[in-house]
Amino acid sequence: MADRRATRCPRCFSMRTSFLLAAGISILAAPAFGEPLTFQQALTRAEQSAPSLAARVAEIDAATAASRSVGRLPDPKFRAGFENYPVSGPMAGSLSGESMTMQSFGIMQDVPNGAKRRAAKKQASAEILSAEAAYAVDARDARLSAGLAWVDLYFARRKLKALDEVEKAIAPLKSTATSQVEAGNLRPAQSLEAAELEAAIADRRSELTAEATKARAELIRWTGDPTADISGEAPQFEIDPIALHAGLGRNPNLAAMSAMTARSDADVAAATAEKRPDWGWEVSYQRRDPIWGDMISAGVTISLPLFSKNRQDPMIESKAKLSTRARHNEDAARRQVEAQLQSDLADHTMHYERLVRAQTVILPLAQQKADLELASYGAGTASLADVLQSQILLAEARIDAVAREASLARNSIRIHFTYGEHEQ
Repeated sequence: MADRRATRCPRCFSMRTSFLLAAGISILAAPAFGEPLTFQQALTRAEQSAPSLAARVAEIDAATAASRSVGRLPDPKFRAGFENYPVSGPMAGSLSGESMTMQSFGIMQDVPNGAKRRAAKKQASAEILSAEAAYAVDARDARLSAGLAWVDLYFARRKLKALDEVEKAIAPLKSTATSQVEAGNLRPAQSLEAAELEAAIADRRSELTAEATKARAELIRWTGDPTADISGEAPQFEIDPIALHAGLGRNPNLAAMSAMTARSDADVAAATAEKRPDWGWEVSYQRRDPIWGDMISAGVTISLPLFSKNRQDPMIESKAKLSTRARHNEDAARRQVEAQLQSDLADHTMHYERLVRAQTVILPLAQQKADLELASYGAGTASLADVLQSQILLAEARIDAVAREASLARNSIRIHFTYGEHEQ
């Protein structure tokens, strides 16, 4: 299992290629800066401009570049020197008087054992897989954040539009109140109730304007466009619990944890390979005085890991424990994602039911009450305060219905990008 996950393979190449193709296509399809963005265009722009993704691409490139040198033989060594030069006796200081005095030139090559080189390749492949998994997580987060910012701005403006409709509906009441005071049908103090309602609506407008400004600031942050704005309608994603549960194995966060486990397994293999002997070879040429003749030497060296109990075995045990920890962390992450999905699906059901109640019960009742109070006011059986209060309730009901729709949309987007986008 560890070998399958850690080995560099065509899948790794295809992932890297898909990143490049997606980036190229998105650049061609993206609108120019300053143009309003549809939901999908905002996602594309986020992938283009996110500095975190550029950093992840550099990380992938660095790991890929480093992998090309992994598993190669070390550089050979050149050796040169004098051997058996006499420093005492009758031949002291002579280069030709002693038959064993010679100049030596040689080449040495260390050859790490095959298991060590294979383990190094697994480590390099695991590094690339880890970098690619981190890219996938950051890409998902960038798309999710841009999508939420787009939707927040969309529904903030929807709420402002709902407030405009209520303000337009109560405008005639203000002039009516003034004329009624002049006619003596209302006390002057009662005419102030319309102004109080107008102030309350202005407060609500300030809140919603701030909400829209914050959402647009987030959209600018994730798209990198200082003039970013939105166009089009909000997306609707179908939430299929069965498909979402079935696709959890391809969740980016779990893929990142799996890459960490693969790296730990590669570290275990590298530590185990240290128990196998390395070897090396050497070829040298010895030049002597012509009266003696030259010589050639060749030899091999073999490392002897004789004391593995105190050297290699403790490292193997340490790496094995870390691998076990990585597996437990991966299992914990899987359980967390499964539980979070279940929780998010429960929230999705709740948001959907609340929206249905707002659209089919709460908002129609508020509209009906406002209409009845207005009719009663015209018939002289209701006060201006009753009419204004019903208009306040209608305004809040309309804004609340839009807010519930926004909550459902945010929840759907979060579920889609967190658990389901990789299924497409």
